[in-house]
Amino acid sequence: MGIISDPDAFFMEEALKMAEKALQEDEVPVGAVIVAGQQIIAKAHNLVERLSDPTAHAEMQAITSACNHFNAKYLPECTLYVTLEPCPMCAAASYWAQIGRIVYAATDPKMGFSRHQHILHPKTTISQGVGAEKSQILLKNFFVGKR
Repeated sequence: MGIISDPDAFFMEEALKMAEKALQEDEVPVGAVIVAGQQIIAKAHNLVERLSDPTAHAEMQAITSACNHFNAKYLPECTLYVTLEPCPMCAAASYWAQIGRIVYAATDPKMGFSRHQHILHPKTTISQGVGAEKSQILLKNFFVGKR
């Protein structure tokens, strides 16, 4: 892989591909990738329906995979790219994993972590809005078909 001129856009596009895969599998279209040193070390999408597991969010799956990759429980040098603002459960998991940075696309005003104070690790930095429009379209299309 050559030099990536806009890493946030590049890696969010990979997360969006995972969200599209979730959509094809009739899961809520949320995708996540975890990056370390400009390398994707984990990719995941929601598996809640397939696994009948309310904790099988994309972020949870990606964090587990990344921890397995490093055989470690902490990910301070990693960036989590996710297509929807993490919920409090996923934000808490990122806290315990000490994820260094979270980049998310669409906000989630009803269930997103930003409604809660101090849920992320104090050293975690946040960026949002990268790929938001595409993520919102995927989510809207999914829920229109459900309602």
